[in-house]
Order: sequence, then structure tokens, then C-alpha cells
Amino acid sequence: QVQVVESGGGSVEAGGSLRLSCKVSGYTWSSYCMGWFRQAPGKGRKGVALIYGGGGSPWYAESVEARFTISQDNFKNTAYLQMNDLKPEDTGMYYCAAVAVPFTTAPTSSLCATEESAYNDWGQGTQVNVSS
Repeated sequence: QVQVVESGGGSVEAGGSLRLSCKVSGYTWSSYCMGWFRQAPGKGRKGVALIYGGGGSPWYAESVEARFTISQDNFKNTAYLQMNDLKPEDTGMYYCAAVAVPFTTAPTSSLCATEESAYNDWGQGTQVNVSS
């Protein structure tokens, strides 16, 4: 059974940093994509950062590129989202999501789907508040 468990989040002033963690279990080897989606108040979920379980170049939303970094520890089946230089517009509920994908030895940054509808398994969400 697949499980997605996330932690981290909190409140910070603009320019500050936070780190989110997400542990997945139940997938075969590293054949999955995982990452974070952000839901601002009154809006739908938008992809923020995604990565293939077997490594390769991550994908970032344009609004967070150069400020956010997604990484992973394969031994722990855990991904991390380091968020630096946070802005008030980064405020929202952050959800970790994962989906099984075919195994590949040549993952690219476009491997992981960026639409929330493509993801089957979701964490409980964690709130990030950035004040100006």
C-alpha cells in the first residue's frame, strides 16, 4: 500500500526559508515521480517542484525557480523541498504527491507530469505562511 507522509511548513517572514519533507513507501524501486503542489486560498493546486525517484533533473514552476530546490534521499525514500527567499505569494497549502511511472535510465526534467490530475497518491498537506 502506497503511503505519502509529509512534514515541515510553518510561518516565516518574507525572505526567510523553510524546508518540507515527504516520505513515500509502497512503490517499486524508484519508478515514481514525486513532488509538491501548492494550493493558494481559493485556488486549485499548482505544481511547484517535481522529481523522478531514480534521479535526474527536477522540474520547477517558473515562479520558484532559483529559490526552491527539490532533492531526495533514495535510501530513505524521502524528498525534500528547500524553500529560500520566500515571498508572500508562496503562501498556501503544500501537498506532496506521487505516481508510479515506467522505469527509465535517462530521466529528464519533463518526465514527471505537472498536472495534479496525473497523481494518485497525496500527503495530508502542510501550511506555509509567508508574511510581508
